[in-house]
Amino acid sequence: MTEGQNQGRAAKLHHNCDQCDVRHKAMCAAVDVKDNDRLSAIVSHRDISPGQVIFEEGDPAEYAYNISSGEIRLYKLLPDGRRQITGFLGEGDFLGLVSDDAYAYGAEAMTQVELCSMRLINLERLLVDIPPVREKLLDMSRDELAAAQEQMLLLGRKTAREKLLSFLMQRYDRADSRPTEKNLHLPMTRTDIADYLGLTIETVSRTFTALREEGLIELIDTHTVQFPDLESVRDAADAF
Repeated sequence: MTEGQNQGRAAKLHHNCDQCDVRHKAMCAAVDVKDNDRLSAIVSHRDISPGQVIFEEGDPAEYAYNISSGEIRLYKLLPDGRRQITGFLGEGDFLGLVSDDAYAYGAEAMTQVELCSMRLINLERLLVDIPPVREKLLDMSRDELAAAQEQMLLLGRKTAREKLLSFLMQRYDRADSRPTEKNLHLPMTRTDIADYLGLTIETVSRTFTALREEGLIELIDTHTVQFPDLESVRDAADAF
């Protein structure tokens, strides 16, 4: 299914940009209140169901997106058809900015997702007319580059245990958790985690079990990890 077809299937929503709960950490944070009408004029809000593809690698690039709520997996397809998970995005994240006419990766909803979609041609005009938005996107791109460099280290130099511990701490630090919160929700599957970390699903499952037996984590359910002693987990992750 093409990205354009998905735009047709996704349900349109109606929200006020100035009342968005994640505006403070999204690209829109750089838009002054006086320019809200200009932003609202180029944004459409869409509801994406779990498992629905937002766009495929190689699709013509027409839209860029802010994630208002939910979680998305990014992936690339290998020549033999296998899928490599390259990242996970959540509330406030931006996706779809391209350097040519096609998307360089695929994006799929892991949970129920709300998107703010903008035609790239309209976004480009906004970046010219409102320089702080361009600077905000540049800052977000720098963060993506830093995450990509961390991912290279994760894949190339760490053991399975080190990879999983680092992944859990990255997710925890990224989450909007209170300092006393010891639970971490993982919306992705074990297969997604294995693909992202360059491991087999059996290795991921064994490593989760080993960490539980060490007392570093508790597995509340398939998608919830609890840290009995968060600092011990952080020390174990930082020890490598």
